[in-house]
Amino acid sequence: MAAAFLVMLYDYSPLFYISVISLCFIITAAMVLGWFGFDVPVILRSSDEAESFSVTPEKQMVQVTNPFALELGATTASVTEGVTLRPGCLEECVLTCYWGCGIQALQLAMQSHQHGPRLTTPHLFQQALHFQYRHCQSFIIDKEGQEEQFVQIPADLGITDFGQMPRERYPLVAVLTLADPEARETYNIVANVTVIHLPDDKYRLPARILFQYLLTSQGNMYDLKPLFMSSENEGSARATEPAAGGEASEAKAQEPGEEGEKKEEEEEEEEEDADSEGESLEMQGKDCVVCQNASVNRVLLPCRHTCVCDSCMTRLQHCPMCRAFVMESFALSQRPVAFTNEEEEDDDDDEQEEDNTGVEDEE
Repeated sequence: MAAAFLVMLYDYSPLFYISVISLCFIITAAMVLGWFGFDVPVILRSSDEAESFSVTPEKQMVQVTNPFALELGATTASVTEGVTLRPGCLEECVLTCYWGCGIQALQLAMQSHQHGPRLTTPHLFQQALHFQYRHCQSFIIDKEGQEEQFVQIPADLGITDFGQMPRERYPLVAVLTLADPEARETYNIVANVTVIHLPDDKYRLPARILFQYLLTSQGNMYDLKPLFMSSENEGSARATEPAAGGEASEAKAQEPGEEGEKKEEEEEEEEEDADSEGESLEMQGKDCVVCQNASVNRVLLPCRHTCVCDSCMTRLQHCPMCRAFVMESFALSQRPVAFTNEEEEDDDDDEQEEDNTGVEDEE
């Protein structure tokens, strides 16, 4: 009967018959894709399936005190006009700047830190570079000093650029090391290596930090990476993604990418910055982009977006900012999860009941 009815409709309205077949195909395809875990519209999923998502694993972190910090100044920077650096150190340090440092020489120096003597002093770093640079400058940075340092390559050298792309030299490599030998025994991090791009006559890309590495006393090297805040916050702080965690994690030496200023390669291990605790306190005042209520406390990996709170993290599988799949996450600060409004109301009701009971007992 149903077949005869459809045949009759087809005789009078072929468009209706085609529409029915198309609708059945779309519904069947959506059910098959949802069964195999493909991303389909949430409206086609049942509530039971949405609640059955696995919890994103939490990355185990290790807090490490970083005595070094280095940022670019706000002034205009170039190879010929120089650049302003803003160092910040917990101890007295030595800032050594290498102009025109060879890329391959820097890679070999990083490898020698793991297999040879630790690069804890400017002299050892110069020897590891085999003096493959155009000019060197050194500055003494006071303990907890915030004074900016202006660095400029001498005009009498006649250097206005470092050649066409791809290049064999970095425009500037800044190295921070501890000046006091006793301080080197106190801190696990013994040096900070910052690779900086500066515009010149051949390549006008604005000045920026390309890489930042931390060298440890055990011969390991960690790459500092930025954490990206939500668009309503001011840019992305050069906070670092902690990745020295886990008892089973083994640190490996890294090498700066041979591409130079083109693209930063992904590194195997990343280190936590000492300022991450202070930055996390600042982030506590920023609202979660999902609930718009609790403060931001979760960093999503591998996209490194810092935009959700602890409570919303348990319900996410994709980053709300870039929709990338979340493999892991870690907390900026270890603090108890705030009570929800319902829990607070329940607590207030319990307190009122206790007060009323106390009044009745007194009567």
